Amino acid sequence: MVTMREVAQRAGVSAKTVSRALRNDRYVSDSVRSRVDAAVAELQYVPNTLAVTFRAGRDAAIGVAVPDIGDPFFARIVQAVEVEARTSATAVIVTSLGYDPGHEQPAVEALLKRQVQGLVFCPVSGDQSYLAPWLARTPIVFVDRAPAKLSADSVIEDDFGGAHVATTHLIDHGHRRIAFVGDSNEAPTTMQRLRGYSQALSDARIPFDEALVYLGETDDDSMDGALAAFSGASEPASAVFSSNARCTLGVYPALQRLAGKGLALVSFGDFPMAASLEPSVTVIDQNPAAVGRFAAERLFTRIESPGRRLRRRTVLPVSIIERESCELPVGGSRSRRRRRAKASPGAVAHRGTVSRRDQRRTAG
Repeated sequence: MVTMREVAQRAGVSAKTVSRALRNDRYVSDSVRSRVDAAVAELQYVPNTLAVTFRAGRDAAIGVAVPDIGDPFFARIVQAVEVEARTSATAVIVTSLGYDPGHEQPAVEALLKRQVQGLVFCPVSGDQSYLAPWLARTPIVFVDRAPAKLSADSVIEDDFGGAHVATTHLIDHGHRRIAFVGDSNEAPTTMQRLRGYSQALSDARIPFDEALVYLGETDDDSMDGALAAFSGASEPASAVFSSNARCTLGVYPALQRLAGKGLALVSFGDFPMAASLEPSVTVIDQNPAAVGRFAAERLFTRIESPGRRLRRRTVLPVSIIERESCELPVGGSRSRRRRRAKASPGAVAHRGTVSRRDQRRTAG
């Protein structure tokens, strides 16, 4: 394999100058850069990343760890991080953690042991204290969920406020028996959304009913059982607030199978085809691209300024896209009313008519 030293000899410069030229250092003159480029092409030189890592003690890459890269929401976060990393000529190593809390620590530490420059991370367990020794030398920015038992940078969305908006929206449509569906009682995002739902009921002087809260599996049998219980109660539910798009993908077909006992629906998180279903699904719209971009910018700032100690928690706003399912039971007759987007309480967001591009945005 051709070495950088051989390229330097052919170009008549030092190995350090070759390295600077290959990094597009602005202090390398055009004539020197041209000689280095010619030598690289003639010798067919390819940089040895492993050697660079060995010399620097750090990989020329950052890590991204999310629960599921197949989930549209997390896929958009990863994509946004990759775009930001590309501008810094930094590679991205991505891993899926799954949703089993026990798998988190070994998977994340396996990534960190590669000596990545930094990590963008969405946790799935309830304790990230094991990262304290790593955080002393590797910048970590959490996304979607703030860390537990650890002080670190995080970029999250307004889970409480978005759930409050969603529940209030259903109340404004005349619903008083509103069910809550979540897939876990361990995810902090779900618990924040449950709190927002509960607070909206309280603000409207509607009693909280534990019988209308489901936290569990989202397979067909589980969803059919939960929704049948909601609609078959002595005081049946008339609407469902689904706490994330994964749940909604189980809730929507289960509502269709209720055979005429449909319920209104609002989903926290948009998803592909949500605007095309009949009825189309009202959603709390997230912006995973903004989350990923913001997190990557914060991470590279930390990498460039490792001495900064202050940890920052950033909460991004969410908004509601009203379609048909908030006022029309899934499986019922059609309605075409549209309303304006509303920002989550306390958040600064653009208030205006929702665009078709926004309606096509996917989220998890």
